[in-house]
Amino acid sequence: MPSASPILSSRRMRILVIGGTRFIGRHLVVELLQRGHQVTILHRGRQNPFGDRVIELIADRLDHHSVKRALAGLPFDAVFDNAYVWDRGTSARDVAAIVQSIPSKLHRYVFTSSVAVYTFGLDLTEDAPLADRADRYTRDKVESEQYLRREARRRGLPVSIIRPPFVYGPHNHAYREAFFWDRIERGRPIILPDHGENLMHFAYVKDVAWALARTLEVDAAIGQAYNIAHESPVSQRAFVESLARVAQRPVRFAFLPRERIHQLGGRPLGDPLYFGEALDMSSFSVRIEKARRELDFQPTDWEVGLRETYQWYCRYARDQRPLDFSFEDRLLQEAEWEN
Repeated sequence: MPSASPILSSRRMRILVIGGTRFIGRHLVVELLQRGHQVTILHRGRQNPFGDRVIELIADRLDHHSVKRALAGLPFDAVFDNAYVWDRGTSARDVAAIVQSIPSKLHRYVFTSSVAVYTFGLDLTEDAPLADRADRYTRDKVESEQYLRREARRRGLPVSIIRPPFVYGPHNHAYREAFFWDRIERGRPIILPDHGENLMHFAYVKDVAWALARTLEVDAAIGQAYNIAHESPVSQRAFVESLARVAQRPVRFAFLPRERIHQLGGRPLGDPLYFGEALDMSSFSVRIEKARRELDFQPTDWEVGLRETYQWYCRYARDQRPLDFSFEDRLLQEAEWEN
């Protein structure tokens, strides 16, 4: 695990976090406050878990006029562009609206991107080619990175980029870990597409927050992108087995060809889900040597991260969603069961 949030920076900075109240951003704000910075959050005003420990600006980042009004005349040393609006997308134009609304010269502009910017593959490093997939999320992240790099060349914007893969941890609003624990705790079988051999790479949310904050303290991070993840990927089956292990519950598996799941109506990104939200993707993995070398990054132990996440699930996320197993029951009628 990264060292426990040491206050390494010698200068207290005025920091703007776009978002900051839900998942990655929420952990990032905690990290920044622990390091002694003054934090302002810009968000839509739905919740503020930090109270008067932060300065609060209310604006929808996709409403460029409201962003400009909210930020007018406010000086910042660093900006963390962390919020992606899933139901509407967040394009390079929306990133540009933030950049163009900041009047002060910045110490750093840190962008939360994703390994989705890469073409699927194994052992991907930060210099791997960027993807040209047509899905909105990938396109938005790729084009946003490209815009920020152009601004870095054009006017010296001090950009750093963090690229996590699947992020898990406390306060995860995506139906991922909880999808499986909701079923494992009820003794329901988990359906593995094909035989669950696709490789998945994960990052613990507290590691992502640590790495984002760490870029402020490393001059070499200017102009760089970093993969932040656990040391190694896991198969889909091993992922579920790890979730069952930290819950101290047995797990049963059933197998069905991925193609058949899709023919019957299963969707990897929305209802009816069959393997968590957006978790059934082509195999991929990334390398983290660059972050180790330049940021002194040390990933949290996999089991530790999962245990902390399960403890949060038990207190706050268990039974928080309406459960309908009818689609999975249809799949199970055709599935092959493990002996």
